[in-house]
Amino acid sequence: MNAPADSADVRRRNLALVLRHLDAHGPCARTEVAAGTGLVHASVTALVAELIDRGLVREAGSVPSGGRGRPRRLLRLVPERVVILAAQVTLESVHVMAADFRGHVLHRESAPHHAPYGDPRALAAVIGCVARAAEAAVRDASPDAHVAQLTVAMAGPVVGPGQLVAAAIDFGWHSTDLRALVVDQLPGLDCPVDVVNDANMAALAEYHALAADGVRHPETVAYIKADTGVGGGLLVNGRVHSGSHGMAGEIGHLPIALDGPECRCGTRGCLAMYIGPEPLIHAAGLDAVAESEGGEAALAELDRRLRAGDPDATAALGAAGHALGAAVLGVCGVTDVGEIILGGYLATWGKWLRPGLDARMAGRRALAPDTQPDITFGVLGTEATLRGAFQTCRDALLDDPTSVPALPAPPVSATSP
Repeated sequence: MNAPADSADVRRRNLALVLRHLDAHGPCARTEVAAGTGLVHASVTALVAELIDRGLVREAGSVPSGGRGRPRRLLRLVPERVVILAAQVTLESVHVMAADFRGHVLHRESAPHHAPYGDPRALAAVIGCVARAAEAAVRDASPDAHVAQLTVAMAGPVVGPGQLVAAAIDFGWHSTDLRALVVDQLPGLDCPVDVVNDANMAALAEYHALAADGVRHPETVAYIKADTGVGGGLLVNGRVHSGSHGMAGEIGHLPIALDGPECRCGTRGCLAMYIGPEPLIHAAGLDAVAESEGGEAALAELDRRLRAGDPDATAALGAAGHALGAAVLGVCGVTDVGEIILGGYLATWGKWLRPGLDARMAGRRALAPDTQPDITFGVLGTEATLRGAFQTCRDALLDDPTSVPALPAPPVSATSP
């Protein structure tokens, strides 16, 4: 009774095998695809024909076969066939990137959201506006491109199959179906919309970027970032481990002091209260800049003062390094991670954080030096979250090429009598 579904699943998996081989090794011939995937040549021929019909693959010339046979016809991906939209919500703005299947950026759009505290609908309206602008730009430039996905990366845990934002603490709302609110703003967008956790996306992107640079990651890796707020992710064998409720890796709200300052999450002494943007801006004496020009301008001024050797800025980062070290010790005690990747401004300002971080971890390192994690600094900066969201969508498409519809048949020209 399950044969049709099973047959469709097998075909989908085989299409994915062929597409992934061409992605990694193309251009190459059908015989090479068969050898690389273990599929028989007749199956490869049929699968390639379907991928060509969907516009994902095309023939790209031929090369001699090396014998008396016919030349081998090469196959390659058609990266411009698919476009992915990735959006990131920060404290003050919404950023959208449109990129083709190879990651070539076709369009960028940013807009301040001015979303009132506690009002997710206002934020969804701005996300819809910038997403529409990005889609229109793609349609104008590439009318035949298939817009495969819009993924919105949001600060805060995203839980369950419904992708509810469990708690957007910096925005003042919780248990909110942000995806539904965004979909309501985009009635003409004919593609799936997903909402994901921004730190998880950044964690994946930094993990793969560092691996491409030659870093050999251990089995378990934790990621800690600070930008919009303080977040994190837990990776096991390169995959996000979200725990029982989708909350694993929420390091920003790990308490590091019993009598610390109150946090909007409902407890005291959270890491975010020591290394988040608002506490750092306050500790560096930049509250007036934040009030007059905004948080992003204040962080830019903090960066300038750090590089100029300002003592207040340096002291703020030194104290933050100690707080970060306390959190790292806690994370290691629970998860036994082999590596901590620091992202966002924790990577940018690693030089000023490192003394406090090392001082806090010195005792544990002296006691058990072989069990302490490597501290690695991310390399993608502000691009990490958008790149991670893009890569997640791309991987999903590679796993299911049937999500891309067939190209329309060319018109049949009338023959003269």
